[in-house]
Amino acid sequence: MAIVERLRTVFVDALELPEGTDVENLKYRDIEQWDSLGHMTLVAAIEDEFGVELDTEQVIDLSSFKVAADMLRGAGVDE
Repeated sequence: MAIVERLRTVFVDALELPEGTDVENLKYRDIEQWDSLGHMTLVAAIEDEFGVELDTEQVIDLSSFKVAADMLRGAGVDE
């Protein structure tokens, strides 16, 4: 499964969004679920799913779905 599809599932599950939610255009604080607590839940879910550890700067910079996907690619996560 491609990074984007796996990441989409992580976003939906971690933020408890309805299936089919357009997460690819989602940005931090766009929705009530993606507050500071939701952010940390999302970070933990991304780390678990992809076997990576995001550093503090990456956690702070994680501001959108696109940024998350780019971070994973930059970390060498395979498509």
